[in-house]
Amino acid sequence: MFVLKGFIFTLVSVLILSGCFNEDKQTSEKNDKEAVEVLARQAEVIATDLEIPWNINKQDNTFYMSQRPGYIIKVDGDSGSKTVQNVEVTKEVLHSGEGGLLGFILAPDFNASQEAIAYHTYRQDGAVFNRIIVLKLNGNTWTERGIILEGIPGGRIHNGGRIQIGPDGKLYATAGDAGNQENAQNIQSLGGKILRMDLDGTIPNDNPFSNSYVYSYGHRNPQGLAWDQNGNLYSSEHGLQAHDEINLIEPGKNYGWPVIEGDEQAPNMVSPLYQSGDVTWAPSGIAIKDDKIYVANLRGERILVFDLTDKTVNTFFENAGRMRDVLIEGNALYTITNNRDGRGTPREGDDKLFRLPLEE
Repeated sequence: MFVLKGFIFTLVSVLILSGCFNEDKQTSEKNDKEAVEVLARQAEVIATDLEIPWNINKQDNTFYMSQRPGYIIKVDGDSGSKTVQNVEVTKEVLHSGEGGLLGFILAPDFNASQEAIAYHTYRQDGAVFNRIIVLKLNGNTWTERGIILEGIPGGRIHNGGRIQIGPDGKLYATAGDAGNQENAQNIQSLGGKILRMDLDGTIPNDNPFSNSYVYSYGHRNPQGLAWDQNGNLYSSEHGLQAHDEINLIEPGKNYGWPVIEGDEQAPNMVSPLYQSGDVTWAPSGIAIKDDKIYVANLRGERILVFDLTDKTVNTFFENAGRMRDVLIEGNALYTITNNRDGRGTPREGDDKLFRLPLEE
């Protein structure tokens, strides 16, 4: 296991702009920005030289991480040794723009079944889509063995891609608007939605819209899903220009894109639980522990902590670059960088898998 020397962050303060400001008020209010505390943390590097990892899974002390170009990297948590695992699918993974092999989660019975569920971008008849499939591991090759859902709108941007199994045993998936804003308000489109389905791809009888995978709509590019201890679902979402969001997701609700964003309001539309104001986060994966949402930020290049109790935001970890996902197990948080995704500045050893203590 490799330890990143000197990666100890002192207690400092940074300023994050909260809310929407007009030009007349900007200068006078700059000094009134909310002070956000940066918590001191020591980061342990578990693995280096990853290639745009997108999703973290941990089984015992072994990690499985999807790499956006279209394969899985298996990491031994003790030694940091890596094994490349190929992915064989019936429709080739399209690694273009923000697309590729995105969400990847191990099946609940993985030890017995050796199966996982994956979300990936593909091209068909000249158009770009995303699909959700079942993969089975044999040796060091994952092979497609079933299709859960195809035809989710895709593109160079806004593919969503997060998949999670909820407390109800259903599969949830975030789908971006694929760069077409009209998708988000069109209930007949799977784009700009959070989708819900049975693990075999059938539509649950208790979904909010009859014979539809749509669970919520009016989303631009949601990339995080997590549930709190009471079973409430939260999602992170990219705004147009800043105004990134944390949303409390309820079935059948309309979250407003592209009609409203930030704290704007409109009839029958839900404003976010929290929005970043004029600061850009580009939030991706999220995880929840003790009523705190840990949010991996790409453009923001940090992990933020949103306290559900007092609605405050603190910086938990920074100075490693673009952060794609977070996974919490016990008193440890695991995270990955995406500095090789074409929008970051790669550093020696990028991309990396980190472990951080939740408590000092």
